[in-house]
Amino acid sequence: MLACLRSILIISLAILVAACAGSRAPALGELPRTPQATTQQLLEQAKQSDAEQAAALRLAAADQSLKQGNFAQARSILQLTPIDSLMPAQQMFASTLLAEVELAAGNSDKALQALNHPAFARLGELPVEQQVRSQTARAQALEGQGQLLAAARERAFIAPLLSGTAGQENHEHIWTLVAEIPQDELRQATEADQDLAGWLSLAAAVKQAGMISQQQRAIDDWIATHPQHPAAKQLPTSLVKLRELADQPLTRIALLLPMQGPLANVSQALRDGFLAAHLQARQAGQPELKIDLYDSTAQPSLDSFYQQAMAKGTQLVIGPLEKDLVRQLASRSSLPITTLALNYSEADQQMPPQLFQFGLAAEDEAREAADRAWADGHRRAIALAPRGEWGARVLDAFNKRWQSLGGTTVAAEPLAEPVQLANQIADLLQLRASESRAQRLQNSTNQAVAAEPSRRQDVDFIFLTATPQQAQQVRPTLIFQYAGDLPVYATSHVHSATLNRTQYLDLEGIQFAETPWLLEPEQPLRQQVEQQWPQAAGSLGRLYAMGADAYLLAPRLGQLVAIPDTRLDGLSGYLSLGDQQRIERALPWARFRDGQVERLPETARP
Repeated sequence: MLACLRSILIISLAILVAACAGSRAPALGELPRTPQATTQQLLEQAKQSDAEQAAALRLAAADQSLKQGNFAQARSILQLTPIDSLMPAQQMFASTLLAEVELAAGNSDKALQALNHPAFARLGELPVEQQVRSQTARAQALEGQGQLLAAARERAFIAPLLSGTAGQENHEHIWTLVAEIPQDELRQATEADQDLAGWLSLAAAVKQAGMISQQQRAIDDWIATHPQHPAAKQLPTSLVKLRELADQPLTRIALLLPMQGPLANVSQALRDGFLAAHLQARQAGQPELKIDLYDSTAQPSLDSFYQQAMAKGTQLVIGPLEKDLVRQLASRSSLPITTLALNYSEADQQMPPQLFQFGLAAEDEAREAADRAWADGHRRAIALAPRGEWGARVLDAFNKRWQSLGGTTVAAEPLAEPVQLANQIADLLQLRASESRAQRLQNSTNQAVAAEPSRRQDVDFIFLTATPQQAQQVRPTLIFQYAGDLPVYATSHVHSATLNRTQYLDLEGIQFAETPWLLEPEQPLRQQVEQQWPQAAGSLGRLYAMGADAYLLAPRLGQLVAIPDTRLDGLSGYLSLGDQQRIERALPWARFRDGQVERLPETARP
């Protein structure tokens, strides 16, 4: 009996051991080693090796190509490597390489797909260096997809594994990510990881504070409650600069404008809007700010002007307005005083770090039109703008934003002359093709065919940049050409702000971007300005609004740099800092209806 029990026990133990052996994870495999050969030598050696060794050699060659910046070669090598037949370690290595190739090509979605390989469930078994590399690629892919919180989560996770320059760069990148997360999302986020939770609370605290002095107090309070957090031990560089700005309040500004010549009227409106905002700030009890006015047309040179301004202790220059002078500033490696130019240089110019640029750019409105049309569910566009360099810039701005969203531009053309406009729209909407089909049918049947022309159905809307007089012809022409149902999204140039009911009726249904100044007649500053300068209620109001917003921006430029997601509610638009330190405007929308201007509700931005 005892012997029988012993036999049963032995059999049971054998079954248990076999079961354990069967549940054990398969072998991880080894990562490719750093080769002591050229890429070509590695590939030649792979041809003469067995399958397992050949795969390792090809992965090493692909890695070497990546590090040399030869992304096309790396991709072609990876295409020769059957990833699913590799060991798990090599699968993760190959998938990470593929993700890095896709990231270099701007394909963050494909990079994420590569990093979702099942083998990454065992990423924690790989050496730390490879874990960091794979998760950094994942963070970059998530950021490219706009998943800022998820990207910050990846970077916060690997932060303790990094040191030196890599650690510092990751530290700064975490702040850049959390600073761009919208405030509502920050309030709703809950994180188990204490470091990431601390980053989020820091971003929320800084965003909730308005003025720079308030933000400094918010940072100090946060450090007091999170003394052991990595950001408390080493503040991100932009927040260090923000605190320095708070310690050096803005007390003197130079306003540099052309008070003579063809731009004098524009300058006068900008100046008066700026000074009106200054007066309103003084009445509200804000600290005293000295403003020195300079006529740019009377200055012998920009160098001479800056010498005068520096001698007076100027901390910020607002201006110049002339495009040529802005180009001159943009061509310099540095400026002696931080400057907010009131115009734009060439988009591809390398800017000195002290130069910011702000203006009523039609390109901003073109991008806004693309965003609005996309949010409204449209996907295929026809774009029209005036002939010439200005119109070409507007079309280019619209096309780039529209295509980046995933939209298709069916046609983009300069507006025809008035006598040719009807024919242009008929051609764009392929109405003549519709008429020709009806004629061919009639000829083939020898019977009269009753058929109205019909427009092409692969167009969802028209983007339009035009003067009110040009736009007045577009809408009636669309109705005449059987396309009255086609939505039109326009820039503010279609709006004369004259309250001309007859003109507005001709523009019926056109939607357009417009400054808050012209859509909010009850705005206190506008009312004050109109009492002294009634013309501010018309199209010149956009310039008064720009002047007032230049005053709004003056003490907040450092804030925009430090906190990239900051959006200021200005009178020329909602202001934020874009590429090359250009102030970008997002605008509210309105439409012409029954001879009036009707403000439209906000839509979610894409």
